[in-house]
Amino acid sequence: MIIRCADHSLDLSKPRVMGILNVTPDSFSDGGVFIKPSDAVKHAVRMVEEGAAIIDVGGESTRPGAQSVSLQQELDRVIPVIEALSSVLSVPISIDTSKPEVMREAAVAGAGMINDVCALSAEGAVEAASELQLPVCLMHMQGKPRSMQQQPRYDDVVADVSCFLQQRADVCIDAGIPAQHILLDPGFGFGKTLQHNLLLLQNLENLVSLGYPLLAGISRKRMIGQILDERETDQRLYGSLAAAVIAAMKGASILRVHDVRASVDAIRVTTAVMNQ
Repeated sequence: MIIRCADHSLDLSKPRVMGILNVTPDSFSDGGVFIKPSDAVKHAVRMVEEGAAIIDVGGESTRPGAQSVSLQQELDRVIPVIEALSSVLSVPISIDTSKPEVMREAAVAGAGMINDVCALSAEGAVEAASELQLPVCLMHMQGKPRSMQQQPRYDDVVADVSCFLQQRADVCIDAGIPAQHILLDPGFGFGKTLQHNLLLLQNLENLVSLGYPLLAGISRKRMIGQILDERETDQRLYGSLAAAVIAAMKGASILRVHDVRASVDAIRVTTAVMNQ
């Protein structure tokens, strides 16, 4: 499958790596590291050189307990970076946002995909995405970032997440977004306990069976730290690689990661085995 992302194409005939570029002061893993536009651009270029097939730019942290930022703050963070990247990168740029105004401005600046942790549920978001006709990634989250980890509960986490994502995909199609422009993300760590996350990863093929490319974002997340005796964020590389390999083998099309080179190597080996 090849998805057209504005001026670039994303070939999902095999699993691909999405490089994370947080231009925020408070993201859980790399907050403040790339807040300066020149540093952000250098890091994005480096990730593409290491094999990233798409760069995901975010200007508002969605870590548990994160505070929301104003529209202008988010625009000030992401638009200069996207404008700079659009002239130097040979791969698509994704905008990680839930605000329709940011989606529109990012598209003008050069973004070719919308990655929304709220699955286009904000007022005007579906309409904006439909007007832009860019691919959209719809993520499942129970609650909001500030409160999502306060006793999340499900009747059946795999069935509940599948149902939600199918419903949001249907809403998008009804709004005029082509089915081939829709990707899904189960939202590891977003309103889910460790057991919920493990069940989702174990049964990821159930979500793949919905018929849309699946994005898995597990890199450095708390679930990895919990499994590894509360290891700190910067000590979760090997656990993250293991989770990425499992996700790829269960059908994920995109792995959203911080550590691009290591992840690309791991996914290349995984793909070689899967293709035998």
